[in-house]
Amino acid sequence: MSGTSSTPDNGTVIREFLAAFALRDASKLAPYFHEDIVFENYGDPVIKGRDRLVRMWAGVLANMERVEFTTLNQAVNGDIVIEEQVHGLALPGRPLAPIKNMAVYRLRDGLIVEWRDYTNSEYARTLM
Repeated sequence: MSGTSSTPDNGTVIREFLAAFALRDASKLAPYFHEDIVFENYGDPVIKGRDRLVRMWAGVLANMERVEFTTLNQAVNGDIVIEEQVHGLALPGRPLAPIKNMAVYRLRDGLIVEWRDYTNSEYARTLM
């Protein structure tokens, strides 16, 4: 896909997507997802489809007092975006837990069609 000045590059799309998490409204994430998105958070069941993924994030976000995703490093190669991230998540009354994460996104026509998260879930639970 060749970009034009009015079409954001894939790295920008992902940065904007991650910024939307701070709104804590899963419906704001939906426009970034392809209808047939596949989400893998290793250690958890694979989620297929935009509606199912939005419902999953709605449940997560409903439990959080704060959500702040920070990109440490980003690499873009065509439709693939790889990010080293810190997921800042805070349960009500708790401090923000800095959860280290690697994410791989594949985009098609500016929408996320595949998303794989690599997080040490056990360590994340101890931080929360």
